[in-house]
Amino acid sequence: MRALVVTAVPAERDAVTRAFGDVSGASVFCVPGAEIHRAGPFDVLAGGAGPAAAAASAAFGLASDRYGLVISAGIGGGFAGVAPVGSLVVADRIGAADLGAETATGFVPVTELGFGRAWHFPPRSLVREVAAATGAVTGAVLTVSTVTGSADRAAALLAAHPRAAAEAMEGFGVAEAAERVGLPVLEIRAVSNAVGPRDRDAWRIGDALAALTEAFGKLVPVLEGWTHHDRHES
Repeated sequence: MRALVVTAVPAERDAVTRAFGDVSGASVFCVPGAEIHRAGPFDVLAGGAGPAAAAASAAFGLASDRYGLVISAGIGGGFAGVAPVGSLVVADRIGAADLGAETATGFVPVTELGFGRAWHFPPRSLVREVAAATGAVTGAVLTVSTVTGSADRAAALLAAHPRAAAEAMEGFGVAEAAERVGLPVLEIRAVSNAVGPRDRDAWRIGDALAALTEAFGKLVPVLEGWTHHDRHES
């Protein structure tokens, strides 16, 4: 089974392809706005930051070939006590945490406004198997358009989403594109920083990218063993 992997930036793309050897050896072909790098069973593209860019790039990528799975991958912020810096998170749900409206009484999610959806759910069996193979924790990964930069915002997100393990900026967009063509989605995040006050000196981007490479090196047997029935699990 071939999977389309969507990252935000080339450094994340190359971290995925590095699991299969020198990145310069990957075959490359173009779709509008991006290059797809083929490595092992994965076609990997760096689609840009944020849910809109991710959704558009994923859609163009999905139109280029036949895939059995779509994966949103990259680094992200981990919530303290759940996903420490250097750990991996596999999403058991992918949520649009700031898609909705602010009101006098607080935030109202888009679903309560009568539009769209706020969550996508990866196949449960795949989440379990990938987490077991990679040593990842599982939990909700929140998609945000503005990354968290304060303790108050981190606390508000956890109050609204007690099962949150990580935040990033692309997963929900990738999931929307996958859902449109009837494909399952997975999100894998390597934690480079804690969700909360921005402290660039504490970020561990290199370590997170190395963890992402290691994780993708362990995914192939999992995907090979994932059955047709499991692929249609809700």
